[in-house]
Amino acid sequence: MIVATWNINGLRARLPYLLRWLTARRPDIVGLQELKITDENFPFDVFEDIGYRVVAHGQKAWNGVAILSRKPMEVTCVGLPGQAAFGARLVSATIDGLSFTTVYVPNGKDLSHADFARKLHWLDTLVEYLGEHLRAQPAAIVCGDFNLCPTAIDSWGGEAFQGRIFHTDEERLRFQRLCGPPCALVDIYRESYPNTQAFSWWDYRGGSFPRGQGLRLDFLLATPGVAAAVSSVTIDREYRKKLEGMTPSDHAPVVAELQKR
Repeated sequence: MIVATWNINGLRARLPYLLRWLTARRPDIVGLQELKITDENFPFDVFEDIGYRVVAHGQKAWNGVAILSRKPMEVTCVGLPGQAAFGARLVSATIDGLSFTTVYVPNGKDLSHADFARKLHWLDTLVEYLGEHLRAQPAAIVCGDFNLCPTAIDSWGGEAFQGRIFHTDEERLRFQRLCGPPCALVDIYRESYPNTQAFSWWDYRGGSFPRGQGLRLDFLLATPGVAAAVSSVTIDREYRKKLEGMTPSDHAPVVAELQKR
């Protein structure tokens, strides 16, 4: 089974690019973020034509998440409970016995902005929700754009960026609670490559991608049993490049292959 997460930065703008990737990589389950489209305008039929079922939680112009699956899905949660005012940022489904959740964590803007405190509260709510949800889900993946760098190695600025947005102790503490008690999830990429500096997001400006100035913001987190079944995990950098005139997202997909459970 191949699972993936990708912040596509606008479904309308990226649809041909996304379809090219789906055809080339053939993932079984994909979590998408930052759709920037309502459910009413979501092109469900386009994905169904190439073999994907879709669960979407969209929003006009901002946010929005979706799950694509080759197998039937049972929707278990639409929206993070208690956080509807912060937009369409979470959707969960059960697929062939696997609980699959995709999230788009608020950006926070900057440390002096009111949205930073709201981001921390959103993360606290996510930890609380997952802590309860995962008790009954021995096989689960939580993926998405978390808008934070868990450690210095996850940022091109390293220790020099400590204290900036995405690099604060407050954000990192929330991520530690996802990967420790009460959630006990495993960061699949970091588990496989404990000392590798790799990024999943590069600013469009300033030649950040070719200069290697990126951040690792996108994660596949898994319960221990699922993490133990991972045979490979990659950040698909090829799909951060321009392709036949199509502009990519500023994020690259993160992809993992799981052995049969």
